[in-house]
Amino acid sequence: MEFTASQIAGILEGEIEGNPEIAVHKLSKIEEGEAGSLTFLANPKYTPYIYSTEASIIIVNKDFVPEQSLSTTLIKVEDAYKSFSKLLAYYDQVKSTKTGIESPVHIADSAVYGKDCYLGAFCYVGNNVRLGDNVKIYPNAYIGDNVVIGDNTIVFAGAKIYSETQIGRDCVVHSGAIIGADGFGFAPDDEGVYSKIPQTGNVILEDHVDIGAGTTIDRATLGSTILRRGVKLDNQIQIAHNVEIGEHTVIAAQTGVAGSTKIGKHCMIGGQVGIVGHILIGDRVKIQAQSGIGRNVRDDEVLQGSPALNYGDFNKSYVHFKNLPRLVNRVESLEKKNGN
Repeated sequence: MEFTASQIAGILEGEIEGNPEIAVHKLSKIEEGEAGSLTFLANPKYTPYIYSTEASIIIVNKDFVPEQSLSTTLIKVEDAYKSFSKLLAYYDQVKSTKTGIESPVHIADSAVYGKDCYLGAFCYVGNNVRLGDNVKIYPNAYIGDNVVIGDNTIVFAGAKIYSETQIGRDCVVHSGAIIGADGFGFAPDDEGVYSKIPQTGNVILEDHVDIGAGTTIDRATLGSTILRRGVKLDNQIQIAHNVEIGEHTVIAAQTGVAGSTKIGKHCMIGGQVGIVGHILIGDRVKIQAQSGIGRNVRDDEVLQGSPALNYGDFNKSYVHFKNLPRLVNRVESLEKKNGN
């Protein structure tokens, strides 16, 4: 796909300095720019590259004034970084404008889908499935019975959406994600033999939720496992049965959340965090990577460590921990002097 400077400036509401008809067909870093590529300058430390890059078009802030002559076309905007991000989103949208039904696919007679949908080869769409407008289901995806998927949602190749799952508008489910598998529910009898507890609930993803590759979200035992509007999950995360995650919370890779825990709004949870079940985590909580959370957490707490401590307390404690060998040597030296 090719775009001219004039088209890009129209999308970004920017001003052109240079050739409005020059075209680009790829994106690049400013230091690696080639003819036919588009890049941007937002961080001042990269300014020297604007005079040597061969990129055809560069997005810059409106207050940028070159100190040397330039051989490239500039598009001046209020915020170069945000504008480039907007352009990436636009490019991604254009790139994924597939429509139609490939062959072979299985679509149940009772399934319904809206306009401009895409169903890739070898995907399976079960009974009573309802797909909104502009939904994209990529090859080898599985959509179980009674699933509902809202407008503009994308399910990438190989994802598995189990029965009864409800997915809102403008969501993204990446390859290998599994949504709606049974929660980990087993009960031992008197002899210690475990029997399965039926998992009869479902999973609900509200609008604008992103699910990373290989992430798993279990259906509820009763009721629903719920990810509220705007939640973003990284790759390889485990969300157990009956968990609820509040609006616009983000969670990094390899984190595990045990059953029935409730996480608040606008939280930030780092990678490899472990969270026990049946606890409440408040709003705007920040949890550092590799922390272990075993208690209720109040609003606005910042935690680190395992078991997790207040972030400031953890850092103070870590200073003492690092000094333990020296302190032990001092104690042993004093004991020797005192004849102990």
